[in-house]
Formats: sequence, structure tokens, C-alpha cells
Amino acid sequence: MGHVIARRTTHRGATAVAALLAFVAATSCAPASAAGPDRSASPSRTPSSTSARPDSARPAAAGLASLRNGAPYLPKPTGSQPVGTTSLYLKDTSRADPWVPSVKARELMVSLWYPAKSRGGKTAPYMTAKESELLMKDGEITDLPLDLLSKTRTNAITDAKPAGQRRSLPLVVLSTGFTEPRSSLTALAEDLASRGYAVVSIGHTYETETSFPGGRITTCVACEVKKKDQTFWDKVGATRAADVSFVLDELTRAHSKWKSAELIDPARIAMAGHSAGGASAVGAMLKDSRVRAGIDIDGTAFVPVPESGLSRPFLFLGTQAKHSPGGDVTWDKAWPNLTGWKRWLVVAGAEHVSFTDIAVLGEQIGIYRNTTLPPARSMEITRTYVAAFFDQHLRGKPQPLLNGPSSRFPAVKLCDVEQKTCA
Repeated sequence: MGHVIARRTTHRGATAVAALLAFVAATSCAPASAAGPDRSASPSRTPSSTSARPDSARPAAAGLASLRNGAPYLPKPTGSQPVGTTSLYLKDTSRADPWVPSVKARELMVSLWYPAKSRGGKTAPYMTAKESELLMKDGEITDLPLDLLSKTRTNAITDAKPAGQRRSLPLVVLSTGFTEPRSSLTALAEDLASRGYAVVSIGHTYETETSFPGGRITTCVACEVKKKDQTFWDKVGATRAADVSFVLDELTRAHSKWKSAELIDPARIAMAGHSAGGASAVGAMLKDSRVRAGIDIDGTAFVPVPESGLSRPFLFLGTQAKHSPGGDVTWDKAWPNLTGWKRWLVVAGAEHVSFTDIAVLGEQIGIYRNTTLPPARSMEITRTYVAAFFDQHLRGKPQPLLNGPSSRFPAVKLCDVEQKTCA
């Protein structure tokens, strides 16, 4: 039972930037769990306007002329291994869908990336043409091809033969922001896979447009909830935690739908998420002890860390403008209850979209600029620090990069929470 797309008008940006970036939800503005709703902002698909703005000198479509082969592209992975990818349709018959209770099973689409044995083959599509069309229409785009996002060139080979031995691959779970498709962290996923990780990105059904086998489309039913208060975000967190546990069950059980699942090491699993996905990392860790470490990338921590504590490693990575100590009450409240290894890092000049594919693609098309921190640089920072965290906590390789300032990355600041300073 799918919900065919109907054009939505709630919480939509009208600028050119918001149009291309229509699949970004700025859930760093989600309500603070302990302090009550943040009434100064509501969830939106519009990025902050500090330095992200339309290039007023030309229409968006003019940017296409500067693209290589006429299509946006993701930066090359930095690891040494070729990357393969595949998609899986999974069905959890133990629960009805929380957003559409008449659907008696929770259906998910997930994408997997992994180190491959060779570089030969066809690169994977970024998303389907229908998903691209719906997302572009959602953003009221008028001067760009509706299938443009589906033409984005990736670096992973579809269904390439995986490399590795039994239980040799640590697994990283990725969770995107509210309304973001699972493809929006592809550049990060490809990079981790090139470094020898298996990576799974979960499409949280009914939080964005999703294509299922046979051409069926589900839409963002959760977007239509008018009152996005703490009860709403509690539901988002609980739903995603259940999704993560189910996907882990499916990837680690005997006779998994992924034929190469035996390559995954079930003792080395961690999670990173952007925006609402970052908050969901806390919820997943609280629900499932298999998730040994977590990263919240620029997301309001609407899933609170209990006073009893969370002792597994955790990293906050966010914008300096909004997530320095004292700038986000939810991070401030979570911090003392994180009782294991922890770091609080902020990035000067970064915006909410800086940590995703969206800034890179928007710049290429010519409708997004961040002169303070160019998207290619912010992507390099995101990839490097996320990989360093997982190398330390899933592979046992100490990473001095996480312990203090780096001359290579001067924009990244390590925060002293008690002193409320970041340097």
C-alpha cells in the first residue's frame, strides 16, 4: 500500500537554494527535549542563510553548463579500495508502520556500500528518476531538469563482488536528516567503504519520497504532521531506533538477504547520523548494545541521554555558529551523561548542509555558495573526522587528530565544555 505523491506546501523553501536542497530538513532546529520546544525555529527544508545563497548573477540552470558531462558528481573516495554498492528491500512483519498504521509491516529500502574486488562495472545511480522528479517538484524547481539528481555521478559499482574475509568488515550505519533520502550521505558512505568499511544507509519510510521494487512510491507522510513537538520527535527517534535494530538483525542473521553479509563483523558496529539522524544515533545506542559507538553530526539531541549514562564512545560534530557549548541546550544537557570516551568538535564556517552531499552538488550547479568554508573542504573535513572516529573505536587505532587542534584542519575546533570555549 503506497502513498502516491501529492504536492506538499507545508514547510517548503521558496528560494533557489531551498529548491535544489528541498530534501534537506534543518532538524538542528528540532525542539529541545528537556528545555521544551525551541519556538524560534521550526523544521524546514531551507538551509541557513549566513553564507549559503543563490548566485544572483545567473539562473540555476546556467550552472549546468559548467558541469563535467552535464551532470553533478560526487568527489572521489580517498581510500585505496574500489567501492561496490547494492540496495535491499527489507520487511519487518513484527510491527505495523508507525506513520501509516494501516500498513501492517514496516517496509524499508537500504543501501549498502563495501570494498570491492575490482573497479570494473557500471556505477550506481544516485537515486531513481522518479525520486528526483518528486523532490525537485517538491522544491518548486522550474529551471532544472526534473531527473537531474538521478543523473548525479557516483563512484560505486552496482553489485560489484565484495572484497574481504568472513567477519573482516566493521559496519557503519548511516541515518540521514528528517525528509532527507538515504542517498544524501553517499559521498561519506563511499569514502568509508574505500577505507575498508561496510556501510548501510537506511531509508526511513514515510519521512521522504522512497522508491520500492516495482515502481511503487511512498511519500513523506510524517511531513504532514502539523504539530512537530517533542512527542513528534520522540516518535521519530523511537521509529528510527527500531529501524536500526531490525536492519542489524537482517544483516547479521543466517541467510541474510545480502549474500555477502558474512563479511560483516557483528562485534564492530557503529552509527553516524546527520541532523535527525544524529539524534537517532543516541536512540539506537540506547536500544541496541550492538551499536558500539556513535556520532551526532549537527543534529539537535532530541533523544535525551539518560542520567544513568551512556558509556560507549560518542562524538558531537557540528557547526561552530549553532553548536558551540551554550549554543545548543540539548548538547549541553547530553554531555555530562556521556560517560565514556567523548569529544565535542565544531567547524568554523560550516552550515547545516556542509556535512552532506547537498552542498557539493548545489555548488556545482551554481546555486549554492559558502565562501567561508567551500563544500569540497567541508566534505574533506567530514570524511576525515568521521573515519578517524571509527578507526579508533572499531579498529583500535589511536587517532591524535581527535585530541586537539590540527594545522591541516584549522577550521575544526575542540571544545572545552566547562569553559565554554572551542579552539
